[in-house]
Order: sequence, then C-alpha cells, then structure tokens
Amino acid sequence: MPTVIFPGPEGRLEGRFSPPPRPRAPVAMVLHPHPQGGGTMNEQITQKLYKTFVDRGFATLRFNFRGVGRSQGSFDNGIGELSDAAAALDWVQSIHEEAQVTWVAGVSFGALIGMQLLMRRPEIRGWLSIGAPASMYDFSFLAPCPASGIFIHGAQDTVVQPSSVGKLVEKLRTQKHITVHHEEIPRANHFFENEQKELMASVDNYLDFRLDPACPIT
Repeated sequence: MPTVIFPGPEGRLEGRFSPPPRPRAPVAMVLHPHPQGGGTMNEQITQKLYKTFVDRGFATLRFNFRGVGRSQGSFDNGIGELSDAAAALDWVQSIHEEAQVTWVAGVSFGALIGMQLLMRRPEIRGWLSIGAPASMYDFSFLAPCPASGIFIHGAQDTVVQPSSVGKLVEKLRTQKHITVHHEEIPRANHFFENEQKELMASVDNYLDFRLDPACPIT
C-alpha cells in the first residue's frame, strides 16, 4: 500500500495506491467524507472500501482531497474537489492505460463527488454511494445517470434523511438501460458506527453480483 503523491489542480495530492495485479485489471477510486467534518482517506469506511477493491484485484486509489493531510490547496465546497477526483483518475490511467473498466466509491460527501465524476467520465461503469447526502445537495445533475450502481444508507441516519435517498432512487429508476440498487442498513446511523460489518456485507454482496461474468448489467 505505497504512499503516492501526484499532481492536482492546486498542487500535489496525497494518496494510497495499490497497483494493478494483472494486465487490464479494473480501476477503483474511493472518495472520503467531508473534509470539514474530519473526513480523510484514512476514515474507516474509506479504508474498508479500499481493501475490498484491492482484494478483488482492482488497481485501487484512495486520496486526500485538497487541504487534507499532505494534499495542497484548501477546501472548495465540492467544486475543486471534483477537479481533484478527475486529476486522480487521470493519474491512475496514466500508469495503467489498459484498464477497460473503472468503479468509483464514495462515502457521504465523497459519494456526491463520485456521482458528479460519473457524469463526466464514461469509463466509469459501476458506483457505490454510501450515505449519499441527498437532502443536503442537489443530485438533479444525474440526468440521465450513465451507469448502474448502489446507494447504501443507514435507516437511522439523522444527518441525511433516508427518505431523500429513496426519492432520488425512485427518480433514477424511471430511466431505461441502468439499474439502481438501494439498500438500507436497519440500525445504522450516518456514520455506520456500529454497523460497519453489515455495511461491508452489503458492499460485498453487490460486488459479487456485478462482477459475476453472468451479471445481466454490463
């Protein structure tokens, strides 16, 4: 799990990168929660998602948004952070050009950035949005949503109302050609404090489904 430093729009960005274990290995990028709420690439769920993708043979990157850890710059209300994520994906692709498929996984604020990146990068074929802040930010940019994925939310979330994610899912499910999964973890709050085992079981079940060669979702 080497530390990497790569160029971002506002200077260097700090990350952890697990190189591709084989030619044409897929890419996964994991995006951390809100920097002003203490979110970093070492946040527990971010680390667990990273390990999950590494264990499944992905070339995997997690990194600190601008102004976090050793990443240069300062918080930019999501605008600059989206540019950071695009630069991070560019960097991975520059050293692993033969990747055919990319996944993005985001936690809370990172889920917002991940979904925005999805709209810009057609190579992203799958996504995981954990605790997506649908009641705090306007997700109407997902029109149309270009790839299938899953929203996982805590049923006891008092930071982001579960109903706001449910409404977003209903809207996206009217689209053809994509499949949006939605799972609520019964006792979980926004941070999945005591339910991380259940959260990661949900992640693993979904990845088992999507990565199966027989999966109907391309």
